[in-house]
Amino acid sequence: MLKLGQKVYIVADSFEQNLPIGDYAYIIAYDRNADNVFDYVIRVPKMNKHFFVPAIDIELEEVLVQQEVDRLEREALIDFALATKNAELFRRIMNGEPILNEQDANKDVQSTQDFIKQINLKAWI
Repeated sequence: MLKLGQKVYIVADSFEQNLPIGDYAYIIAYDRNADNVFDYVIRVPKMNKHFFVPAIDIELEEVLVQQEVDRLEREALIDFALATKNAELFRRIMNGEPILNEQDANKDVQSTQDFIKQINLKAWI
């Protein structure tokens, strides 16, 4: 549930109320009536109006920014895979498989004792 006074963006107009899609609004009230499809009352400062809206019609700015970042990252990885002709990376991106980071690759780190033993063996040889 979103907080009162929180800034949200209008992402859809499910009930065709002529909402300004893409504009921001502020949540000014909750609609607690169980018989009603609307969840919030928002105020759109640009139009100087109040609207009753369902929760699916509005989204937080942080969520929208994160979705855009994910989309741009995916597009950049696709461009990189195509430029380097890396078919495996391209298939992983297109199939939605997770891409291994350097941190994930370094999970098989040896303990310090094993590392010292390995160094001593190489030094002996």
